[in-house]
Amino acid sequence: MSQPISRRRLLAGTTAVVAATVATNVLAAGGAAAAPRTYEPTWDSVNRHPAAPEWFRDAKFGIYFHWGVFSVPAYDNEWYPRNMYQSGQKANRHHIATYGSPSAWPYHNFVNGADDLAGNHKEFAPKLKSEGGAFDPDEWAQLFVDAGAKYAGPVAEHHDGYSMWDSRVNEWNSVDKGPRLDLLKLFTDAIRARKLKLLVAMHHAYNFTGFYEHAPAQSDPSLKKFYGQLSPEQENQLWYDKLKEVVDRARPDILWQDFNLTEVDERQRLNFLAYYFNQADKWGKEVVATYKDGFNNHGQVFDFERGGPADLTAPYWLTDDSISSSSWCYTEGIGYYTLAQMLHSFIDRVSKNGNMLLNIAPTADGTIPQGQRDLLLGIGDYLKRFGESVYGTRAWTAYGEGPTKMGGGSFTKPTAGTARDIRFTRDKAGTVLYATILGWPGSSLMVTTLSSDRIDLDSLSSAHLLDSTAGSYIDLPTPAQDETGLKVTLPPTAPFDAPAYVLKLRFSGRIPVLRPLTGALLFKDAGYRGDSAVLALGSYTAEELTLAGMPPRTLSSLKLAPGYRIIGYSRDDFTGTSWTFTADSTDIRKRITSLKVILTPSASFRITNVTNSLALDSGGDVPGGSDLKQRTWDGDADLQWHAIDLGNGYYKLGNRTNGMVADGWGATTNGATVRQQAWNGHTNQQWQLTHHGDGRYFIANRTTGLVLDSGGNVPSGSVAKQWKRGDGEGTSTNLLWTLTAD
Repeated sequence: MSQPISRRRLLAGTTAVVAATVATNVLAAGGAAAAPRTYEPTWDSVNRHPAAPEWFRDAKFGIYFHWGVFSVPAYDNEWYPRNMYQSGQKANRHHIATYGSPSAWPYHNFVNGADDLAGNHKEFAPKLKSEGGAFDPDEWAQLFVDAGAKYAGPVAEHHDGYSMWDSRVNEWNSVDKGPRLDLLKLFTDAIRARKLKLLVAMHHAYNFTGFYEHAPAQSDPSLKKFYGQLSPEQENQLWYDKLKEVVDRARPDILWQDFNLTEVDERQRLNFLAYYFNQADKWGKEVVATYKDGFNNHGQVFDFERGGPADLTAPYWLTDDSISSSSWCYTEGIGYYTLAQMLHSFIDRVSKNGNMLLNIAPTADGTIPQGQRDLLLGIGDYLKRFGESVYGTRAWTAYGEGPTKMGGGSFTKPTAGTARDIRFTRDKAGTVLYATILGWPGSSLMVTTLSSDRIDLDSLSSAHLLDSTAGSYIDLPTPAQDETGLKVTLPPTAPFDAPAYVLKLRFSGRIPVLRPLTGALLFKDAGYRGDSAVLALGSYTAEELTLAGMPPRTLSSLKLAPGYRIIGYSRDDFTGTSWTFTADSTDIRKRITSLKVILTPSASFRITNVTNSLALDSGGDVPGGSDLKQRTWDGDADLQWHAIDLGNGYYKLGNRTNGMVADGWGATTNGATVRQQAWNGHTNQQWQLTHHGDGRYFIANRTTGLVLDSGGNVPSGSVAKQWKRGDGEGTSTNLLWTLTAD
């Protein structure tokens, strides 16, 4: 897995993917062109492969494991093979003290076997339990079943170049060296015997594109191969040949790949995709190819490492996360996340149209530590009892509500929710809405999303609490709805102990349509029926609409959030005849190929900071050049703004009282103030609004590149500033704002 050295690159890649696919919120994916009879190694051909088959979207949860040669030192993390060669690194100092200089005691000694300085033999050589060892792949597979996983499998090769199968193209493999076992076959047989889908993870793209950059140059041809030092042509061919062997031997249902695919020859990437998809057709299987870079969302599934989006996201996506924050492989003293952190994050990801792959870290001899078993069994216990709200479900119009925000990109740590946090899913028929509460809320629950001004609940036929035994329910009184939400009366005390509780709302027909708070809700059929997609503020080409689940010329009805409008175009890239929609429409008979979701220029918006809840304030009739401030909302026109789309991806923000616009003033340093000035068209006065999920926006100045910043929990009357934008876990709510039409 990735360590801090590549973090910036992966975060940038994630941002690029999300920006490219644009569909930041979605309920359904689809609309791809029919798959070809035979896939050719071209993007046009492999892009027609269905990326996320229904079985994958039903499965929700899988398990894999970082286990291999790097598990032997049990120190630092799975990047030990790299870090041991880098002077000054913790692993380098440890290696010198424990084994000697890396030049005299190289990493491949852990494969071939050698003694450390204390005389202890070190070698990756797990033995089967049937032969007196600790390793039992059948026990592993059963644990995965007990954990509730629907797919599982090994990291068949990590960055270190060691293949966990009987390879004919790489002599550095688990049959020829080390345990003398075909580990991939053992896992394949054990996992398939328990009716799980098989995942095989391959991380070998980084082997020859940077992992061993600090290792000495090798003269032996075999060691050149191991340390990624062959010629570029040889390395690219080997990358493909290893994948082909894995495909032919294991026939994986999911072939997962780690980062740095962009550094692999594009021809070989396409050769792999075409070969895998064609073989799957011969097997009669629907398969999944995942990626972090180097592929795209058309025929493959994007993976967020240790994270996920802040909101509903399309197309259907995956996250890989680990039970530990410190390492993906076993190390002495490894710590684990709590059950609440892992389970609540998992529920959150499912609610946002995602799927979670969880990593565990066995010891080198094949033992799965008890702390990891306990965590997996805790997840399994929850899914055994309440799995109907997870397996086979789909994301709803809104992912949830509550104070705890999760995700926002890659490298966002798992977070436990509270009894005020709710996550939604629905059944595939669209007649049952599940509301999962991340803690016991007490005898009364208010679901604010289900307020009377957003949804009509006349067709609600029953409300139940999922009981502690699967398939059993606790009857609840008919909930009461008003403009504040849906009030649900629960038992006076928690009827059982669980890490989360599930409310089941059944409707006499389809779940009523929820009015979005931001953007627009689009439907394929008239009358707000059929597949639907929620689109945030932005411009959507035909390709981007397809990825969002709303292919060109299929839009038939829509609902708008207050203060938003849609401009639809007959041709791609916003050309041809245009139509503007300023209100809900039940029957659209326009063949819309591309569209823009924009703010209504005549609407007045309250621009409120997420951290301090203060509203952006002009100060009234002040001179040009005056600083903008923040003030407690009181409805005054000084706090109201018009957001005018400039047609170039930017807005001007004009104050209702004085008519001046927000101006970045050309400042480039963190903490610079935002001022106001009469409109002159300069880029200083142009602002890009980027949705960050949950109705929150970055407001970035075109000239400075800095975003609007509140400064935190400051008093009313404080100036508004500009600051460098953060992503993922580094995002401060000081930089996030909501726009409310008043």
